[in-house]
Amino acid sequence: MVRTTRSDGILLAVASAAAFGTSGAFVKPLLEAGWSPIAAVAARALGAAIVLAIPALVTLHGRYRNLLRAWRQVLGFGLFAVAGVQLCYFAAVQRMPVGIAIMIEHLAPVLLIAVAWIATRRAPRGVVIAGAAVSVVGLVAVLGPSGVGGIDALGLLFALGSTVGCAIYFVISASPARGVHPIALTAAAMLIGGIALLLVGATGLLPLEATTASVPLFGTTVPWFVPLAIVVLVSTAFAYATGVAAARRLGSRLASFLGLGEVIFAAVVSWLLLGEALTVVQIGGGALIIVGVALVQRGERPAEALPPRPVEPAQGRVGTAR
Repeated sequence: MVRTTRSDGILLAVASAAAFGTSGAFVKPLLEAGWSPIAAVAARALGAAIVLAIPALVTLHGRYRNLLRAWRQVLGFGLFAVAGVQLCYFAAVQRMPVGIAIMIEHLAPVLLIAVAWIATRRAPRGVVIAGAAVSVVGLVAVLGPSGVGGIDALGLLFALGSTVGCAIYFVISASPARGVHPIALTAAAMLIGGIALLLVGATGLLPLEATTASVPLFGTTVPWFVPLAIVVLVSTAFAYATGVAAARRLGSRLASFLGLGEVIFAAVVSWLLLGEALTVVQIGGGALIIVGVALVQRGERPAEALPPRPVEPAQGRVGTAR
């Protein structure tokens, strides 16, 4: 049963990473047409909340108090794992190359290992540390080292903020369910995150701009709502819901390392839709990420995953395993 749950979690994590990886290629046409980043993200979050509303109500089975009891988890997810990550990321992109900002954000798995190390005062197993190092090297190779000189202090601070938000996403996703299904948690968090983004845009801190102009996509011109619908359905509603479900099965650390696959999927989708070809170095970096994930998975396999010893009955009673 444990092994089945773990394998299911890995499949969900890979599906989530693949879905997240499609967002950039479909959001980019909106941004080039005149959408501001915060407007695109707010529409993405609120659209996902609407899409997931009915499925969320079904999964709650009328037990709405469970959602109220988990208000801290829902509020934290919406503010940090939805709104916070996106705001910090786009603020960082304004001050540094996109590739470097993504690399810093996806250092969340390493941050989780460091926090656990400090909190428990116990060093992770050597294979976990090795997996973390290999994954980071692979991530750098996939993204490329160009543009490092464009980093400034404020941009680096925002990028580190996105790293913290990404780590919080995996921690909250892996926390006890409290009777709240991943779909219900995702829907409520998307609503809170979307409203928070609109409020920030209303203050004028970040421009809140959108347009109904057609955008180029799939080699032709399509209405603005086509790429937005794909982002809402695939890279938001589906991606977040499966990501939460995966983290509950795998734990925050392993789920976050599997989330690194988003970089690989994003590169492939960009190549197919935008013509951005992969280099040999990027392919090699992707292989290193996979190796690193395998090392972390091996180092984190719990003892409960081992098959139990056979139990022998004694005098009509069920004996205990030795």
